Amino acid sequence: MTYATIGNRAGRPKVDLEPLFGRQHGLATRKQLLASGLDDEAIRLELRGRRWQRVLPGLYANTTGAISVEQRRVAATLFTSPRAQLTGIAALVWHGFRHCPADPLLHVLVPHHLRRSSRGFVRVHRTLRLDLRAIIADGYAVCSVSRAVSDACRGLGSIRDVRAIVAEAVQRNLTTVAALEHELAMAGSSRTALLRRAIREVASGAQSAPEAEFHELFPDDGSLPAIVWNPKLEADDGTTLPSPDGWIPEAGIALEVDSREYHLGPEGWQRTMRRHNLLASYGAMVLHFTPSEIRQRRRSVRGVVERACAERLASGATTRIRIVSAPPTQAGSPDQA
Repeated sequence: MTYATIGNRAGRPKVDLEPLFGRQHGLATRKQLLASGLDDEAIRLELRGRRWQRVLPGLYANTTGAISVEQRRVAATLFTSPRAQLTGIAALVWHGFRHCPADPLLHVLVPHHLRRSSRGFVRVHRTLRLDLRAIIADGYAVCSVSRAVSDACRGLGSIRDVRAIVAEAVQRNLTTVAALEHELAMAGSSRTALLRRAIREVASGAQSAPEAEFHELFPDDGSLPAIVWNPKLEADDGTTLPSPDGWIPEAGIALEVDSREYHLGPEGWQRTMRRHNLLASYGAMVLHFTPSEIRQRRRSVRGVVERACAERLASGATTRIRIVSAPPTQAGSPDQA
């Protein structure tokens, strides 16, 4: 139940708080409540009566029970500054990212001159460079995808998590490599090693975290024929062929990283099978590996590819497939998210 009208308690005048709470998702600061006509004793009465709850120091909700995700976002802004910007994992969740590590904290950027401290679920980051492309939502602002990716990844210690975020951002066209590189340049060198590595991998053709891990298994050391990542292929009769994750032209072997998760459901899985059949019909050998195999059986996966290459080369196997082009480094303007 919402208690928006306070009055007739110890002779206090009636105060209508419905408009205030209504426009702020049931939240209000002490300063706002005092300006509306309440005093500290009235606030304490609502808290003791368990009609309200304190969300953060000097910030109250006019309900009890769990605070929603949207309320937490509004609360972070009310607690810090009207110019605050949600960033990091919380911003990526707002943008609809599917592959983010859990983070119970809301990270917000605030102007550098503000002396606001972190409290509760809010982590404050003072900055001289607020995001000029931040999006204004209902009661708070959210950093653009490229800034949120940069801030989130700089706070992570796992290359797997960083890869997943960067690959999803670019693969789903939520931002571009160019926009991420711009944020990287603005961030300097502090805690950026993993982000730099993931951006290089995506720019070279890796479209997901498992693909980037797959690339790592095959360093360009001359032990295997050259692998072309994500090439465009064409049959000798002009038929456009699927682009495999990796292609070994000397042996006519296509390498595929298969996962229902990264191919977005059963329909994607069926498309993978059709890709296999079409490539095989023009003489290619198609090898499939799952993300779990790539992570847990690295030597075995590499051994399968090495043996397949040796066998194909020894047998003189040929294909009716040629490379049309290999993907250039992805680039573009800053994200439009």
